[in-house]
Amino acid sequence: MPASIPDSSAVRTALWRALHVQVDAEPHVLEDEIGMQLAAPDVFWRKRPDMDPEGTRGYRASIVGRARLIEDLVAAQNAQGVTQYVLLGAGLDTFAQRHPEIASRLHVYEVDQPDTQSWKRQRLAELGFREQDWLRFVAVDFEAGQSWRAQLVRAGFDVAQRAVVASTGVSMYLTRAANLATLREIAQLAPGTTLAMTFTLPLDMIDEPERSQHAAVYERARAAGTPFESFFRPGEMLDLAREAGFSHAEHIGTEEIVARYFADRSDGLRPAMGESFLIARV
Repeated sequence: MPASIPDSSAVRTALWRALHVQVDAEPHVLEDEIGMQLAAPDVFWRKRPDMDPEGTRGYRASIVGRARLIEDLVAAQNAQGVTQYVLLGAGLDTFAQRHPEIASRLHVYEVDQPDTQSWKRQRLAELGFREQDWLRFVAVDFEAGQSWRAQLVRAGFDVAQRAVVASTGVSMYLTRAANLATLREIAQLAPGTTLAMTFTLPLDMIDEPERSQHAAVYERARAAGTPFESFFRPGEMLDLAREAGFSHAEHIGTEEIVARYFADRSDGLRPAMGESFLIARV
């Protein structure tokens, strides 16, 4: 068995995506049970408190909504000639396995910690997925100070060509300075490169009862030793992107994601407030 497993948030994300398929009404925003197969939870996984179908509706919808938005962006950019896709903090993402018809027209670079990468490659092999030339696993030891960009280039990434770069569920764990440094690195990529990054809104922008629910989540994260460091208002994040050197930046909030993917659903499923998207172009 692998010596290491992904962190709990990566596993939870994968299980929520699977839970969407299993308990929510069709049409499903995202069809993904491969991440659950990678995680291989025990038979009682749906009885976990954090898998309660009713209590996790908003968070579950947020997870599948953000994944769908990014995958639609990748497909649209590929249709316009972009052939590189970078996932920062890839976790148990399964885009390459679920959409080989698109991924095989790209060079997909999954960036994550070495132990997680090794574990994931082993699990994919055990599930019968063959390694593909167009899928590159880029192991970066962030704690040792390794540069993700340098490792990306070493893995074959062409800095002279456009790319889509995705970063979800990461910015809130970084300080403002660290977020700015990451944005600056991405803004140095080829003109036409597009970044899709989630960020977390401050609590005073969230209405009750969701505000209290989010506050409880933040407190649990702090108690677990992974406190949320950064919260941004949309205007602040747009200013940060421009400061980093992006030529264009826009905000996509919950209401737009609802309009795109959750309108007129029979079950009323919709994402929780609290997370927004920065879409920025070099």
